[in-house]
Amino acid sequence: MYAMAGGNLEKELLQQHVGQIEQRARTMDAQLANLEMMLSHWAFDTRFDYSLQDHDFVRDFIRTRDLTSTLLVMQGSNAMIGSVSLYLQGEQPILFDPEYSSLQDERVIGLYDSLLANGNKTTYWTQLAFDPAKPQQRELAFVHPIPGSSLKPFGALVARLDREQVAEALLALAPYDDGDNFLVGADGGLFVSAHGHAADSPFIAALRARISTDDGGTGSFLLDWDGRTYAVTSGQFGRIMDPWMYVSASPITTITAPVVFVSRIILGVSVSALLLGLLLAWLASGRIYSPIKRLMGSLIPHGGQGEAREDEFTLIERHWRDLSRESRELNARLTEQLPYVKESFLHQLLQGYLYAYSEEDLLSRLERYKWDVRNRQFIVLYVQLSGIASLEGKFKQGDEGLVTFASVNIIDETAARYFEQYNAINFHDLGSGLLLILPEGGSFAAKIRSFCEELMQSVNRLLHLNVTVAISRSMMRASDVPRAFEAVKQAASFRNFDDANQVIDMEQSDWEGSPAPTYPFALERELLQALRAGQAADAKTLLGEFQQSLSVAGAKAIDVHQGMLQLLGSVQHAILASGIQPSRLYKGANLYEQLSQIKEPEHACEWFSAKVFEPYLREMETRSNGQTRRLIEQAVLFLQRNYMRDISLDHCADHIGTNPFFLSKSFKQVTGVNFIDYLTGLRVDKAKELLRESELKIQDIAEQVGYQHSYFNRIFKKLEGMTPTRYRMLSRPE
Repeated sequence: MYAMAGGNLEKELLQQHVGQIEQRARTMDAQLANLEMMLSHWAFDTRFDYSLQDHDFVRDFIRTRDLTSTLLVMQGSNAMIGSVSLYLQGEQPILFDPEYSSLQDERVIGLYDSLLANGNKTTYWTQLAFDPAKPQQRELAFVHPIPGSSLKPFGALVARLDREQVAEALLALAPYDDGDNFLVGADGGLFVSAHGHAADSPFIAALRARISTDDGGTGSFLLDWDGRTYAVTSGQFGRIMDPWMYVSASPITTITAPVVFVSRIILGVSVSALLLGLLLAWLASGRIYSPIKRLMGSLIPHGGQGEAREDEFTLIERHWRDLSRESRELNARLTEQLPYVKESFLHQLLQGYLYAYSEEDLLSRLERYKWDVRNRQFIVLYVQLSGIASLEGKFKQGDEGLVTFASVNIIDETAARYFEQYNAINFHDLGSGLLLILPEGGSFAAKIRSFCEELMQSVNRLLHLNVTVAISRSMMRASDVPRAFEAVKQAASFRNFDDANQVIDMEQSDWEGSPAPTYPFALERELLQALRAGQAADAKTLLGEFQQSLSVAGAKAIDVHQGMLQLLGSVQHAILASGIQPSRLYKGANLYEQLSQIKEPEHACEWFSAKVFEPYLREMETRSNGQTRRLIEQAVLFLQRNYMRDISLDHCADHIGTNPFFLSKSFKQVTGVNFIDYLTGLRVDKAKELLRESELKIQDIAEQVGYQHSYFNRIFKKLEGMTPTRYRMLSRPE
């Protein structure tokens, strides 16, 4: 009877208590997971991209109002969120909380900067005192750097949880006045208590010491403390980057005391008559009902006298159905957000942000996202679109994101007809990726080739764009995927510049094999001379001829791109030589980065004219009047036609009808270099061209550019750092 009335009842009560706590802990875990997915989704939203960096929010009040509204929407999307803030680094740090404010307090700036200097953690939970004046009020917060896929973020979204809501959620685990419910991080730095206990209080320290002796820190046990017995349940929350442990300690002395009392009566009157036994059985039945009464008190926390007559099990069933419905709703929301989380994970995998993960960790993460990766091979495809500038108005510059989105939809629909496991990734810059997970040991080259052909036909027909597809080598390890992605992305840049569609298979084709085209030095020199003379129309025409010279038959896209970058460097050098600082002229803009992001050759020429030539020509126009410029243009033209003769400053001044002093001063003012240096540079440039492209003797070349042989050698070595013979040898192909 003792085993039935005492031991079994005690076990049943403990099991019910543990079951309730675990169910409510799963509900709380799902709420926190929903918060993480929501903030991660927003961090990848285009509202929080690189356009926020160094943005003038005071002038752009519409953008400021939009960000404030977005933060308020995020704040209201989850009951546990107290506030959502946006912090932006820069010369003047900015905080939206949710209203715009410019930070001046170095303590606050240092606190938010520390959120972006958290090692390799891309998203994580922390507990900080966000008000320096109240260091004791530490708040639980979830931090996600922005932009979401950036290796060097410049800001962060910070979701700070409402302390009262967190306390209520913890109290829901076990709503008793005594004991405690708390959360603790894996490293011990994060601690939240429902009853306000400190992390180093004796009761909390005793609980954590007892839990640390168990493997994994999960399970349930009884703890005797200060004359009372507590039922302790602990488990894990799988938080991003830092798992948490929840602990619930509830007193069960009041529950087990009746059982002990009944057992003592049974042992004391075991020889009593049947009537006494029936009486004791009646008393025991009353005590057995006490756990159900306590459970009813948990389900109806405010008394509920009107519901007291309802059948207890009917009431328990109704509450169970409510909890089940909430669980299904949370699972549905998780399923809805899963594609965004998967895409975020693949972005991080392809771009190498998960380099610290082991192979087994990566496979486990992939399996968690419902991929079958055991005994599989991986292949990465990179799809690059081109030809958007030639569509005559259907798409314009700035529509790259829209075009890429449409192409990713086409890739998804086409891949569904060929492969069982795949995932397309949108890079929003006319480029997209496709990760294939295929059975191990098979050859899929023909199927992948057929897929590429159908994809190119669909894109040609629907979007009227050209397609380049680069296919990686097969890999057996998930950790090799980032290197394969970089390889196919580089291979795509080696596409033939004049091909409409192209498939680059790294298993078969020699995509680096063809020689690079010859750099058009002569056109570069003529273009720079036109810029110095302020001839905008000639400079634009020469720019088109320069690009056409790079785009010869068989040229690679990367060769054309590198040639345009080399031209940009030469133009900046010419601007610097003319006495103008490029950094001030272009207001600190990174021209190389802007040019590197342009995929279309027509857009590159338009960018050169608008962003490079026009500011320089406007600056030169302000430095000299029109009459003086026309005079210097005549002088430059005279030098270009007669550089091979014995000409001087006086001779040139006589030719254009002015005095030598005015010519010397105006020449320096308009071109940025003095008369002699310009003539010397003109002669040396022509000599270099003859050294590269002709077989004339050094003496004959010297005479053709207006120098004697001995002086020509000295001046050439002074300017180029080598003799003409050495220059000719180095400029010729092997």
